[in-house]
Amino acid sequence: MRRAALAATTLALLTASAGVADAAKKKVQVPNRYDGTWSIEVVTLDGPCDRAYRYGVQIRRGEASYAGGEFNINGRVSQSGAVRAVISRGNDAADVVGRLGRSGTGNGTWTTTGLIACSGRWNAERRG
Repeated sequence: MRRAALAATTLALLTASAGVADAAKKKVQVPNRYDGTWSIEVVTLDGPCDRAYRYGVQIRRGEASYAGGEFNINGRVSQSGAVRAVISRGNDAADVVGRLGRSGTGNGTWTTTGLIACSGRWNAERRG
């Protein structure tokens, strides 16, 4: 009787630990602390690009997106707040670097990589 109970307990533990091991192997999507809606002000400091813009950018699971359709964002925000992105429209693109802070603000710089040479800064403020 004891042997049967021990065998049943061992089987139950092995089954449970296999389930935990399987769960550990699966990639779990953890929300990024910077997820949410951000208002981004883009200012040109050098070059013939438009002087300033303001856009609403959504960050979800650390990935940035823009719903306006005027341009594409391929960017990420790390858990520490570091920002790296490429913003493009047609053949024009800009490399973006900077940092978001826990206080709900952030800033950085951008530089174009196309035929028109421009550069500037950006400021961010969390909106939701």
